[in-house]
Amino acid sequence: MESTTLITADELSAALAGEHPPALLDVRWQLGRWEPGTPPPGAEDYAAGHIPGAHFIALDSELAAPAGPGGRHPLPDPGVLGAAMRSAGVSADREVVVYDAATSASAARAWWLLRWAGHSRVRVLDGGLAAWTAAGLPLQQEAPPAEKGDFIPAPGTLPTVDADAAAVLAGTGRLLDARAGERYRGETEPIDPRAGHIPGAISAPTTDNLLPDGRFRPAAELTERFAALGVDPGAGIAVYCGSGVTAAHEILALSLAGIDAALYPGSWSEWSSDPNRPVETSN
Repeated sequence: MESTTLITADELSAALAGEHPPALLDVRWQLGRWEPGTPPPGAEDYAAGHIPGAHFIALDSELAAPAGPGGRHPLPDPGVLGAAMRSAGVSADREVVVYDAATSASAARAWWLLRWAGHSRVRVLDGGLAAWTAAGLPLQQEAPPAEKGDFIPAPGTLPTVDADAAAVLAGTGRLLDARAGERYRGETEPIDPRAGHIPGAISAPTTDNLLPDGRFRPAAELTERFAALGVDPGAGIAVYCGSGVTAAHEILALSLAGIDAALYPGSWSEWSSDPNRPVETSN
């Protein structure tokens, strides 16, 4: 994997004013159960104000397939993903910048999917919209017109694992659980069928990847963090979360530390739905 590239608010402002501005995707989203036919999470926030030129991308319907046995956010149909990206101006030779409200948790899903689908020039706005407004930069309410990009997804550039492979890696490598610690320990489970974690997985909440303002910690600090968790860059590493969203955030943080990792897309939503899969609730 190439090194993850972050972009600051000031750098993005300069790029948008340049001769070849990036395609800009607003991927604001909140955890919950979205019902088709209702406004997607984040749409109202986008309409209230977004970075000029940004296109809203609905995570639940454009960055994921319908929920089912494969989890709450299975990987999207490449045709659906490609259509959404092209209408947002994504082309094979055009840089893409993605952002969310602050922490990059949902923006990382778009970053990972584009990389998985073969686009190599994707950057994440570090600190999200909060960093943009903190820098005194403007917002707009009008949505830009649909564009005509040419990006055609070619899935498989980044690695994934299924439930069986995740179970193996929990014993032979490192399987990181990117959810909050209380969900990992089984103290609470707000949305999925069972509480707990995959046996052998290591708790590695994505919140520990960030500074208080929502920006990523420096690469050296992330390297120390993952080393303390026993992550060996030369070993097999995979990440899961509730449904494959914040796991992408963990993979972004790992890449900042120079570590490659695979995504378990079904994550806990798939694992916990299968009564034949074992669950642990201890630390």
